Amino acid sequence: METLYPAIQPYVIHSLAVEPPHVLHVEESGNPQGVPVLFVHGGPGAGCEPYHRCFYDPDKYRIILFDQRGAGRSSPHAELSGNTTQALVADMEVIRQHLGVEQWVLFGGSWGSTLSLVYAETHPERVLGLILRGIFLCRQKEIDWFYQSGASKIFPDYWQDFIKPIPEAEQDDMVKAYYRRLTGDDEVARMAAAKAWSIWEGRAATLQPRKSVVDHFSDSFTAFSLARIEAHYFINNAFLQENQILRDVESLKDIPGTIIQGRYDLICPLESAWELHQCWHDSDLYIIGDAGHSATEVGTVNALVKAARKMLKRIE
Repeated sequence: METLYPAIQPYVIHSLAVEPPHVLHVEESGNPQGVPVLFVHGGPGAGCEPYHRCFYDPDKYRIILFDQRGAGRSSPHAELSGNTTQALVADMEVIRQHLGVEQWVLFGGSWGSTLSLVYAETHPERVLGLILRGIFLCRQKEIDWFYQSGASKIFPDYWQDFIKPIPEAEQDDMVKAYYRRLTGDDEVARMAAAKAWSIWEGRAATLQPRKSVVDHFSDSFTAFSLARIEAHYFINNAFLQENQILRDVESLKDIPGTIIQGRYDLICPLESAWELHQCWHDSDLYIIGDAGHSATEVGTVNALVKAARKMLKRIE
């Protein structure tokens, strides 16, 4: 059973100005001469964490992390203006060019899988390979499953806490109701909504309850950007056409991919990973039988570390 590599620190940190007012936090660790790998975090709005550097052999990989617009250490925090999927894809190209990277591996989970797939379909010539977890294709049925009706039937106790800030008359469209509060002028209501939204996600993220995961999601700084940016994206259909990723999957031809999916992922159910794998012929699918959605579960960590090692061999 593989575990994460030991903790490492970045050897350089960049503050990269893109479209105003956005400034991105970008960092590099590992081997400057290694195979470039870009960690694409989830949410949108979650930001990177130190353990995200540790899925890869630091002697072999040039490990690049960045906080997407409005997330983590990028600024302004939780900013929605100019925050679209297309803008994030453009930002990734700015980062690639700024760092002098010709091609790279993309490593993303949940929303990070969405953004990695859209980038790869837009710039397939820049992608050496994809390592994806917890596939989220951002279709309306997937958003409805988690925020309207689906996961609510698995977690009725947690769901009651999620709907508590929303009057019954507005509960027929939870994303819209939350968006109103997360973008409103009432600071107390904004933060209460952000915490309820984020805690709902944190509670559903693991197969077995994990206090450390829920604590991370309930942190005020993380909760505000996560909830506000997610609601912004989901009320706008993630700035994608319905089923766009599967429609354009032919663009991934000849790009090797590894899909890692928890069988009991109740945020991004297995159906989407299965559908992607069926039409992306250069992909391998590994279903983790004792895992949910989180990248921190033991079986998922094992599979991700192995996938990063296997990708090196395929590239070499």
